[in-house]
Order: sequence, then structure tokens, then C-alpha cells
Amino acid sequence: MPKAIFISPIDGKPGKPGQVYYPLVQKTVPQPTPTGSELLIKLSAAALNHRDLFLRQHLYPGLTFDVPLLADGVGTVVGLGSGVQDQSWKSKRVILNPGTGWKEDPDGPEDPTGYKILGGTKFDPRGTLQEYVIVDESEVEEAPSHLSDAEAAALPLTGLTGWRALISKAGEKNSSNGAAVLITGIGGGVALMVLQFAVARGASVYVTSSNQEKIDKAIQLGAKNGVNYKEDGWEKKLLSQLPAGKKTFDAIIDGAGGDIIEKGTKILKAGGVISVYGMTVSPKMPFLMQAVLKNIDIKGSTMGSRKEFKDMVDFVKSTNMRPVVSRVLKTDLDDIVGLDSLFEDMKSAKQFGKLVIEFGDSSSASKL
Repeated sequence: MPKAIFISPIDGKPGKPGQVYYPLVQKTVPQPTPTGSELLIKLSAAALNHRDLFLRQHLYPGLTFDVPLLADGVGTVVGLGSGVQDQSWKSKRVILNPGTGWKEDPDGPEDPTGYKILGGTKFDPRGTLQEYVIVDESEVEEAPSHLSDAEAAALPLTGLTGWRALISKAGEKNSSNGAAVLITGIGGGVALMVLQFAVARGASVYVTSSNQEKIDKAIQLGAKNGVNYKEDGWEKKLLSQLPAGKKTFDAIIDGAGGDIIEKGTKILKAGGVISVYGMTVSPKMPFLMQAVLKNIDIKGSTMGSRKEFKDMVDFVKSTNMRPVVSRVLKTDLDDIVGLDSLFEDMKSAKQFGKLVIEFGDSSSASKL
């Protein structure tokens, strides 16, 4: 029977949020049978996101011990439901849309029950850290052919989140030729995808980090420069790095929170945008009168719609962009210690890019 990885309660009962670290457990599960418009996908790789770490710490809503972990996945279509419209899906390598319930509304999910992300919660019964999964044919995209399985698995959730934060929220003119974009906390999956999207669109990109090595790596990926945000007056140093004739930034893409509005008012143009997709430093941000007087827009940004997912994948295909992968663990899903080590990388913020598990071969799956 197929294998899948779950989190397990300790001593048979849930722990207190933030005071527990649920162990990983492998289970065998029945192989699903596609019906209607569903595709049966033999998964070959999956990738971690911070939400998976939060689930193990009981810090994420809807946690359950009955759904396999992870939302990012790539695999090969090996079976079709009787109602599948496009029979050509058979044997194609695909990536999964990591969430459902949001088709195309730019404001948010249309589904009255909300947006449902794959992996580890009661809101959707599927996760990608398993050998087989069934997905409706409307919720997959053919994987970009230039990407390896590990790279394709690294793309969905962070690519979608980064695309919405940069394109949909910061806006076209603030993310293309002539624009200056600041990305905070470089090194995580979303920040790196934003960096690559913005560079590919011709923007001048700058980054912050507390780690000079990460700044240097970002520069290798196309960033113009960067600063250590732990240094006093880092925002002044950033302004001095801007190209001649450019005095302010057009947009900030932020995943930290904290004092970013205070700093942002000092370095953004009038009417500039702060697009916030996370708050890893602080769950609260003071909104200052200086931001009001400067007409700064603060925009919250989540993952994204099915349309934005397609737009993002099409852009990756057209530019031959490759997601940054920090480390790949190759396993048949028996190596719990190895899987734990990936989570430890995330806990310590050691990674630069995505943490990926390869547990199959899409080329061999296509022959089934």
C-alpha cells in the first residue's frame, strides 16, 4: 500500500499550542481511485513551507493528525476519472495548485467556506507528502519542462504567494522596468521568488537580511545590493545604494512585520506600497501618521487565486526561471530522521531557498 507522512499526537492527545513539537509518522494508506473529473497523480517530490513547521508546533488553524503533510507537490498523472475532459493529462508531469476555493476574484476567495490549503488540516483531506493523490483536473498545471522534480515541487506555494505580493498587490508599475523594489528577510522561499520575479521584470531589487552570506547570494541572483537590518540606520544606507536619479523605493515586499511601516515611510516614494505577506518578527505593526501623510499603501497579501497560479506558472515557463532549492532529501518516505533534519533547517533559518523531499521518479511514473 502507498506510504504517507503525518504528524502524530504525543501520548495519544494534542499538546498546547507553541509548547509541543509533534513527531512525524509514516503510515500506509489506501491507493485512491479517481472519479468524475479527478486525476490520479503519482507524486515524485514535495516541499516544505513554514506552515508545516507551525503545524508541528500546533500553531496553525485546523490542525489534524489524519491528513498527510505538505502543500507543494509534483508528480505524473497515472489515472483518469471517467469524467475527465482532457484525456491528454495521462502521463503528463504536473504541479498541484496548493489551495482551492479561489478562482479569480482579485479581492479574495469566492468560496463562502474559505480558502483551503493542502496538507495537515481538516479543511482539505489531501497532502503532498504521500505517494499518490487525487486532484481535480482544473487544479493542476503542466510542470515547466525546464525544471527538475525538486525545482517543480519548490514552486507552487511560494511562487503563488510571491506573485500575488509583487504583481497583484505592489502593482505592475511598481514591479517592472524602472521600479526600485525592496525585499525584506531574503533567504526564505517567498522572498526569493519575489526577487526572481522582480529581476526578470527589469526592476532594481534590493534586499535585507541579518546574514551577509544571504545578501551576497541574493546579489548573485540579480539583486543590486542589500543591507543588514540589524545595523542602525540601515534604511539610510539602502537609499545611498539606489541608482543615480532614483531617490526612493517604489515598493517594499515584506514578510517580517515589526517596524517596517516606520522604516518604509523614510524610504518609499509618496504613494508607495508596502505589500505584507507575513509577520515573522511581530504579529502587530504600528500604523503611523507619517504613512498617512505620505499616502503609503499597506496591503496584506496571502497566497493567491487559481488565475494567479496559472499566470505565475506561465511566467516561469516563458522566462525559464528556476526556484532556489536549499537542500533535497532523497528518500522512499522511510527516513523520518532525514525528514526531521529538513524541519530543523527551517527552525534555525538555516536554509536559503526551498527544502525538498524527492521520493519518486516522474520519468518512471510516466510509464505506468
